[in-house]
Amino acid sequence: MLYSQQIRKIAPEMDALKLGMDWSKNELELPQIMVSSTYGYGHPGSFHLDSLVDTALKTLSENNTKGASFVVSDMCDGVAQGHDGMNYSLVSREMIAAMVEIQGRAAPHDGLILISSCDKSVPAHLMAAGRLKMPTIFIPGGSMAPGAEGTTVDQTASNYARFRRGEIPEEDYIRSQNQACPSCGACQFMGTASTMQIMAEALGLTLPGAALIPADSSYLEKMTAQASAQIPEMIAENITAADIITKKALENAVTVHAAIGGSTNALLHLPAVAREFGIKLEPDLFDRIHSRVPFLVNTIPSGEYPTQYFWYSGGVPAVMEHIKKHLHLDTLTITGRTLGENLDTLSHFSYYKEGIKNKPQNIPPAEKVIHSPEQPLNSRGAVAILKGNLAPEGAVVKHSALPREMLHFTGSARVFSCEEDALDAVLNKNIHPGEVIIIRGEGPRGSGMPEMYYTTEALASDPELASSTALVTDGRFSGATRGPAVGHVSPEAAAGGPIALVKDNDLIEINIPDRSLNIVGVNGQSLKKESITSRLQQRKNNLGPLPQIENTGSLGLFQKLAAAPMKGAYLDLEK
Repeated sequence: MLYSQQIRKIAPEMDALKLGMDWSKNELELPQIMVSSTYGYGHPGSFHLDSLVDTALKTLSENNTKGASFVVSDMCDGVAQGHDGMNYSLVSREMIAAMVEIQGRAAPHDGLILISSCDKSVPAHLMAAGRLKMPTIFIPGGSMAPGAEGTTVDQTASNYARFRRGEIPEEDYIRSQNQACPSCGACQFMGTASTMQIMAEALGLTLPGAALIPADSSYLEKMTAQASAQIPEMIAENITAADIITKKALENAVTVHAAIGGSTNALLHLPAVAREFGIKLEPDLFDRIHSRVPFLVNTIPSGEYPTQYFWYSGGVPAVMEHIKKHLHLDTLTITGRTLGENLDTLSHFSYYKEGIKNKPQNIPPAEKVIHSPEQPLNSRGAVAILKGNLAPEGAVVKHSALPREMLHFTGSARVFSCEEDALDAVLNKNIHPGEVIIIRGEGPRGSGMPEMYYTTEALASDPELASSTALVTDGRFSGATRGPAVGHVSPEAAAGGPIALVKDNDLIEINIPDRSLNIVGVNGQSLKKESITSRLQQRKNNLGPLPQIENTGSLGLFQKLAAAPMKGAYLDLEK
């Protein structure tokens, strides 16, 4: 017997309350599907999702099931940039996951359709799937159209920095704002939103080719209908999210992450998702896989093209074909078939085949957007995990976006206790070539772990600093970040990590080939390892209470309970 029907027998008010809405008596007897979306008026990534919900509900009705729409809307990191709202970004992942879990537990259903597009909503939905453990399908909300001449919304930040430095007139900056977002969907670069849509597909929780479908095309609605029609089959075969998201599936996701040059934020999200399925995903796994899987996808910020070009060039299935030898092809997917079987039967997914065949004329040849393994953009993935006396538990760097001369770099520390002060220093030319900007107190327990995007973009857009100055932080970065930026330093400053001990003019060495991040000198002078260890211990002994803003509400709860950045920054209830 269906779970919803079992609960009806012990909850007499349930039927009455549903009949008080739009349910008929016949529908009470059908398999019941929770359709949970992040539809809302907050940003283009969620604004269009109501139409996908309508398509899903209509398709479910046509397939003799009853769908019920639930909404927990999300926030946008772009809207939250530059003010304290950004401190709530990672918190929102936890709150969305919790609310979907609550709705799913309070109102029993037989299956789950999750619809979202963006940075925190996609991982939140995947986390919720791990908690509810029912037949589940994820429907990505697609990709935004590029602006005029292939521009993307992240370029407004670099144009703002140029405007602040007096390099371009204000009207050029305003024009870039006005042209940046011509449609709904996830932002047009391989940022966290795009990366996490791809991760959901790589995990097997979407239909093939579902990630980053152009949101301004008909293919997104067609995929939604085909995906929604799949859920009754999953219920009949009792295929749950836990059957699909396994250790091998997570390894597939990390492998695809290497090939696409995905956002560093995936190192926060995938471990948090894995944990909900009872799987431990160590950061070293990312380093091992990235060291052997080539980086192939030529999209902004590490490459040339917006993400709609990626989908029209074959999207995730095309990437998987290139890296087949690195994948577990026997993992189960929502189709009831394996990943390998799906790749062998792509003609079954008409939205995908039609889109690739009928791509717009302005899209370059596929091999320019998705490179072959024989001609990769980088032979060793895109991300490296660094460890050393500055980051004993690790730190992450997207080396695919680094100038070659920055792969091994030593510079003098400039220490800041918040991003705003560091950004002002960069924009006002108070940072000099050869320095390493240290921003601390921005980890989960410090301020909620906001992005350092404006500072990294100010650095990357400054010709004098872009290849000569690094940034190291216990905060995180936007998926649009490019340039010499090392984040997620663990333990964070608020937890007493070594980053709390750094002083101005300490020498910081970043060594990507050796995977190391160390303090190697004091007052501009190199010292032996033993001497550095002694100096750091002295500083730790003399370190007083760290300044910290005591927040209330959801942010205060997150600060108290968040795990370390390199563990996923989830709410750790064992604390």
